[in-house]
Amino acid sequence: MKILIPIKRVNDYNVKVRPNQANTDVDLSNVKMAVNPFCEIALEEAIRLKEGGNATEIIAVSVGDEKNQEQLRTALALGADRAILVKTDKTLQPLDVSKILVKVYEKESPNLVIMGKVGIDGDHNQTGQMFSALTNLPQITFASKVELNGNGVEVTREIDGGLETLSSSLPAVITTDLRLNEPRYASLPNIMKAKRKPLEELTVEELGVEVKPTVTTLKVESPPEREEGVKVENVDDLVEKLKNEAKVI
Repeated sequence: MKILIPIKRVNDYNVKVRPNQANTDVDLSNVKMAVNPFCEIALEEAIRLKEGGNATEIIAVSVGDEKNQEQLRTALALGADRAILVKTDKTLQPLDVSKILVKVYEKESPNLVIMGKVGIDGDHNQTGQMFSALTNLPQITFASKVELNGNGVEVTREIDGGLETLSSSLPAVITTDLRLNEPRYASLPNIMKAKRKPLEELTVEELGVEVKPTVTTLKVESPPEREEGVKVENVDDLVEKLKNEAKVI
């Protein structure tokens, strides 16, 4: 079984980002970048399926400029067998990325596509669903447990008030939630081995995809600063403040 894992390059989750001076975008100059945490979870699940004898090859794919090689090498160090970088310097939106991933899917014909449910930068939660619609593949979102059974897959997902278990035939698209697994760290020997693993480079033009933004960002602003909290001496003071200052009771 071949598994395709899209990898997104995002700002490190420990970094507090801020708008640029023109308030047109987030300022990423000199900001530490990393693999999107939800993509790490997707990759970890593919590695576990391979370690369990249920997969034979894991392919990591990323879309972006030359710097995305760094995140693909990380994926290779963690356990991916090979990587594909689709190069472009243009700003991409979820629909653009979905169309590009469709071309990679058609080229590689994987049995399973596992991707993060959302990128921590744009917080769109759209690419998996758009990719599924464009390929007409069955999709199961927000997976917290994945089990392969013969020619199909069974996925448990968290819903309001409990768990829901769905099954699907393969090939299929699965998007990962936080509780699916805990990603591993790359060992130093594997980081060195990753340098020798194949990393293919393609361009958006070679794949025949027209990148055309459909959404315009008007302005980017920081959220308002939270006011400092207040300690109260007793319950009566708390009730008085909730009633007369916060006016919530």
